[in-house]
Amino acid sequence: MKIALVHDYLIRFGGAERVFLNLYKIFPKAEIFTILYDEKKMGKHFLDTKIHTSFIQNFPLSLKYHRFFAPLMPTAVESLDLRDFDLIISSSSSFAKGLIIRPNAIHICYCHNPARFLWDYASQYDGRPTFLKKLFSHYLRIWDYSAASRVDYFLANSKTTAVRIKKFYNRDSKVIYPPVTIGTRTVPKALGTVLNQEYFLIVSQLTPYKRIDLAVDAFNKLELPLVIIGQGRDRKRLQKMAKQNVKFLGWQSDETVKRYFQNCTAFIFSGEDDFGIAPVEAMLFGKPVLAYRKGGVTETVLEGITGEFFDDLATESLADGVRRIKMNIHNYSPLVIRKTAERFSQEKFEKSIKEFIIEVVENNRL
Repeated sequence: MKIALVHDYLIRFGGAERVFLNLYKIFPKAEIFTILYDEKKMGKHFLDTKIHTSFIQNFPLSLKYHRFFAPLMPTAVESLDLRDFDLIISSSSSFAKGLIIRPNAIHICYCHNPARFLWDYASQYDGRPTFLKKLFSHYLRIWDYSAASRVDYFLANSKTTAVRIKKFYNRDSKVIYPPVTIGTRTVPKALGTVLNQEYFLIVSQLTPYKRIDLAVDAFNKLELPLVIIGQGRDRKRLQKMAKQNVKFLGWQSDETVKRYFQNCTAFIFSGEDDFGIAPVEAMLFGKPVLAYRKGGVTETVLEGITGEFFDDLATESLADGVRRIKMNIHNYSPLVIRKTAERFSQEKFEKSIKEFIIEVVENNRL
């Protein structure tokens, strides 16, 4: 059986890309397809691997300004040549599910979320859209719904995502939680401590829907140290509103991120996400998590055991959660927190993926 793995874009290394890399580890002989590939940023993860890309790869500035090419993405993904493959596994939160394959091939989509910028978070991505933007968004929503109908089987990364797949695409899906591995390796002793004081930590893309602004505003008022690791288009705005107790470190290596996880007081997750890998990474270091009570974290964080929730997307609500974390910090057991997070292991992910594919292939032979 010839297998192809397809991902929306390989232009940065985030949570979805970690999942895709784990799929590649499960199927190391599979060929890889993507709309855009940034070899400078991603090449170290795919050494000696040929990456098949779409025609958009050849456009000037396409890697830097890929969002401007959104109207061409449906054509780009449909043009990927998958005629020689028997099993196609797409990893998608936007366009990769829209592949066109031969009738007797099988397409399994591991869905990280239905396209946020088209559906539930559309207003946060568009701001005040022009008539032309509205027209393109309408066209893309029609295409996206049609593309979802081409998928043979959907896998969802959480129950939250499964509900959205049903809502937006009217498709059922099986939940297989993504693997979380960053906390399973020990931190080199030579790296030492990070700060000489206690601090709270955020590791995230700096985009508006992540609601990092709530955390910055809350910590401005609390005057407690907050460290933010990550990059994104919202960074300049966030830095302008932050006081001196909030430090922005930009992108950091896994080894550096692990240092900050190991030494933080607690982890802050201030927005709604489909699954949320970073909070589970924090828990693998035995750290409690303060999270907004919506989305995938409601499936991973146990209130009063591995962390706390806040209920409103408001500065005061988040600040109150920080106070509760500080007040109860000595009641959390790092061992219990870590043990709870270990259910999202790479081994369990691999086992679940293989079992599902074997079942699908056998059913298609009947």
